[in-house]
Amino acid sequence: SMTRKIILTGGLLAFAVALHAQPNAEVIQYITSFRQLAMDEMVRTGVPASITLAQGIHESEAGKSGLVQRSNNHFGIKCKSNWNGERVYHNDDEANECFRSYPSAADSYKDHSDFLLANPRYQFLFKLDPEDYTAWAQGLKKAGYATNDQYAPLLIKLIETYNLHQYTLIALGKLAPDQEVLAGTAASAAGNSAGRSGVLNSGPYANQAFEELPPIDYPEGVFRINDT
Repeated sequence: SMTRKIILTGGLLAFAVALHAQPNAEVIQYITSFRQLAMDEMVRTGVPASITLAQGIHESEAGKSGLVQRSNNHFGIKCKSNWNGERVYHNDDEANECFRSYPSAADSYKDHSDFLLANPRYQFLFKLDPEDYTAWAQGLKKAGYATNDQYAPLLIKLIETYNLHQYTLIALGKLAPDQEVLAGTAASAAGNSAGRSGVLNSGPYANQAFEELPPIDYPEGVFRINDT
């Protein structure tokens, strides 16, 4: 019903406003938990880690939505005709829609990459510069990933608020893992160094310990993934 749609939209809007008012502890915890999966998927498939994390945060409400709690579905991917796996039913644009269900978050992250790779309407994205998160966000909206008119600005705002672009750069080998800045700090990675001890030296989260990233095993030399 229209009433239900308005309530759902209002809930998402309230979540978006809460996200962007200030660094949100639940979002930071989500990033800490899933940044490595996003970077591994970028190395495997070429989907920018910044985009994957921003979509995961938004679609799963930082891991707190009812859908993700029941299904490990972090990206709001519906069953579609070619899905043979487990499924759950959840109210979205229409009542009782079929969504994919996964054994783990890692399965959801992998399927998100494969979903984009396998679908012809997303192929143009893989010709974009993986560092151009604005073009990727706008492209996802253009290709019909979401019905929300503000989908691209929402993703871009999340990437910029939580410095998610650094994970794309780490996955590309352009930023050392020990230069990561704890999510939610305003300073740039270059201007705010984090030592191998895994403690941020300055900023609002100074002296707060965070988990150090394991090294990524990159292929030798220049390598191509989906024309990138």
